[in-house]
Amino acid sequence: MSVPLLRPFPGLRPTPHYAAQVAAPPYDVLSSDEARVMAEGKAWSFLHISKPEIDLPAGTDVYAPAVYAKGAENLTKMVEAGVLVRDAKPCFYVYRIRMGEHVQTGIVGGGSVAAYDVNRIRKHEFTRPDKEDDRVRQIDTCDAQTGPVLLAHRNAPDLAAAVAATAAQAPAYEVTAADGIVHTLWVMDDDAAITAVVKAFDAMPAVYIADGHHRSAAASRVATFRRERKCCASGEEAYESFLVVSFPIDEMKIFDYNRVVVDLYGMDREQFLAALAAEFTVTPVAAQARPTAPQSFGMYLKGQWYSLGLKKGVSTDPVARLDVSLLSDRLLTPVLGIADLRKDKRIDFVGGKRGLGELEKRVDSGEMAVAFALFATRMEDLVAVAEAGEVMPPKSTWFEPKLADGMVSYPLDWR
Repeated sequence: MSVPLLRPFPGLRPTPHYAAQVAAPPYDVLSSDEARVMAEGKAWSFLHISKPEIDLPAGTDVYAPAVYAKGAENLTKMVEAGVLVRDAKPCFYVYRIRMGEHVQTGIVGGGSVAAYDVNRIRKHEFTRPDKEDDRVRQIDTCDAQTGPVLLAHRNAPDLAAAVAATAAQAPAYEVTAADGIVHTLWVMDDDAAITAVVKAFDAMPAVYIADGHHRSAAASRVATFRRERKCCASGEEAYESFLVVSFPIDEMKIFDYNRVVVDLYGMDREQFLAALAAEFTVTPVAAQARPTAPQSFGMYLKGQWYSLGLKKGVSTDPVARLDVSLLSDRLLTPVLGIADLRKDKRIDFVGGKRGLGELEKRVDSGEMAVAFALFATRMEDLVAVAEAGEVMPPKSTWFEPKLADGMVSYPLDWR
């Protein structure tokens, strides 16, 4: 029997009393030092599970076996103390995030590994083996998936109705994070609503990974070797699914993901500006040059913003037409000599809510020589790339608001 695209599971989650103490930023947006400071004096912060090196001597290798063992130990401790409790039956969970005026409401469930393996849960990024290995060890040692994969789906009336009906009830808990973002969780334990959600997702041709490619790839690897270790596997084991939160495509928000470069590749300011003339119109502007449409760019050299406009048309290829690709293909590589965004140490990336002021700061400080502001990648661009079976360049999307870790986790031993 095949596992549904999205199935309910008995979540491991904080009791209402502890929810605000447990919820934490995602493990991959904080350094070890930042996590150590944030968790200081907070015994039940989920950072003790997601960043367990904070409970080991400073300087401990974050990939050391002791780190994964400490995370599992801390998870067990929180369960034994009654801070985290498993629901009595498989459920879905409705998860709402509010950031200022922006609100998105999604569904938490177990995404099918089989669907991921055949690309029905569509990918759009390459993964790095070291990061995959890290998540494999973390999942296998904790015997749980504690970091959700962010998905996007096309909405369906029955799904929307089930989510709305659940969200009309009293939530299990609501947490306001230090950054002011509000995270609210409801438990969907009504059998009819659960059935409606399962059917709605099973009717979808595909859903799309927005963030969490390493976590999903790791979940697939864990399922593979657990199948190999298990005699007479039924195909319905808990490890055949992984923790996901899926939101409607039209509710999701991608921020711009900007670029800063250390030097002008041996050119002075005038030479650099002249080198841009083959591909761009370069117009000085008095204010910050935030792009207002695709295929336009802002550029900052110390003390001056410029608006860059393309002189030539763009390809219809879903990857080549992305603004991040156009900037690389027409400027970063031919003019500044940056051919590999993953490996070149001369380039860095500024995403999310930091704003264009952060670009000015890094250039004016002398740390960087030039900054580029991009129009944010659109959800339809992501979907087009995923549907074509292609991959986006590195650092193409920055999703906000971020999911909180610890709101609900997926145990791997529930069936």
